[in-house]
Amino acid sequence: MGNIESHLKHPEPKALAAALEALTARFGNKFVTSQAVREQHGHTTTWLTNQPPDGVVFAQETADIQDVVRICAANKVPVIPFGTGTSLEGQVNAPAGGICIDLRDMDKILAVHPEDLDCVIQPGVTRKALNEHLRDQGLFFPIDPGADASLGGMASTRASGTNAVRYGTMRENVLALKVVRADGEIITTGTRAKKSSAGYDLTHLFIGAEGTLGIISELTIKLRGIPETIAAASCSFDSVRGACQAVILAIQTGIPVARIELLNEAQVRASNAYSKLTLPETPLLLLEFHGSEAEVAEQSRNFREIALECGGGDFAWTTKPEDRTKLWQARHDAYWSVKALRPGSDVAATDVCVPISRLADCVGETEEDLARFNLLSPIVGHVGDGNFHCSLVCDRNNAGEVERAEEFMHRLVKRAQAMGGTCTGEHGIGQGKQKYMKDELGTEALDAMRAIKRALDPDNILNPGKILPQA
Repeated sequence: MGNIESHLKHPEPKALAAALEALTARFGNKFVTSQAVREQHGHTTTWLTNQPPDGVVFAQETADIQDVVRICAANKVPVIPFGTGTSLEGQVNAPAGGICIDLRDMDKILAVHPEDLDCVIQPGVTRKALNEHLRDQGLFFPIDPGADASLGGMASTRASGTNAVRYGTMRENVLALKVVRADGEIITTGTRAKKSSAGYDLTHLFIGAEGTLGIISELTIKLRGIPETIAAASCSFDSVRGACQAVILAIQTGIPVARIELLNEAQVRASNAYSKLTLPETPLLLLEFHGSEAEVAEQSRNFREIALECGGGDFAWTTKPEDRTKLWQARHDAYWSVKALRPGSDVAATDVCVPISRLADCVGETEEDLARFNLLSPIVGHVGDGNFHCSLVCDRNNAGEVERAEEFMHRLVKRAQAMGGTCTGEHGIGQGKQKYMKDELGTEALDAMRAIKRALDPDNILNPGKILPQA
């Protein structure tokens, strides 16, 4: 499982050698070709095959990105951007070889404008580093995918996470980008103004493009004020359906919940064991409320009433930072808690998203499939926007289990699409979900995407082999 058959051609040996020589001359010890470093920059997060690049440049500034792209463009060598490597669908693999640009050292916060609630950053800034920098100014950046991902990577994969139900995704929180094109020139896609009707919306063209149309070298993003009061809560339910119904009613009645996370029984059991918690081992919602002290108390009270109507039991909430941190850290450690269930096995993390009215049906049928196929896959979800994740435990050396796992994941996607949903709510397409693009969007939409790709990257050097399936 996880083998990616590539139809892409590697660069001509002479062209690649010329590119490697030019990059060595330009970057010296900031250009690395050792096997270990190259493999670290291929896909390592799940069970897709690792396809390493031919070399890695550690960029320090925008001019470095431009020079790499120009050298590679002249020799028709692929270029693959790399943030922190936490993407889940093979976005950082190099199926045709090429040069990886590691952006981790481009980690400067260039400007913060508290009065305008925005800041300008380099792509290697991580969300935790940014929020640590902003804390003393009473500000924070709300998008939280769990992993301490880079903001450039989060924009490239159109990430979201636990706060999306209230604060939106990266799509709603990026004002402007600077992007290095396939010829090494720079595009500026917007300004710091909160809205604009000036021309094509280039900013949102590059958000979610996974580095296939350009390489992000600078971001202008929205900030929020840190709420006066933050309360975390947990609420157990008799069934997943009851938990999902409570979510639907909370959204429909307008309770401004900041986070609503579902953990099914299997995930609660795994989290209890790994994070040393004592949560009731039944379907569980984790919630967070933001606002004034009175607003948070009212939100909690209103949700508790809804939960009781839907079969909710124990409801506990706290405003103590240490208690909130422990609860959410357990949620963020869900992947590792699942991996600990069967040491030595692989874990495939996959996600789908459906309209919230179909959420209970989709999760319920997914659990039935897991029982039918005799598979272990705890479920967690950002259920406030209909997005949930399966962490599928599988022994790669067990052919029968691998076959059942592949069938399960295929059925999961087709179920979500049949319910008016998508094959991925936030993980992106990369290599792993290309085969579902045609059914989801249609041939005409894919043709339009291919036309955009050809216009912006005529030689197909920018992260080739991602998003768009072979025509």
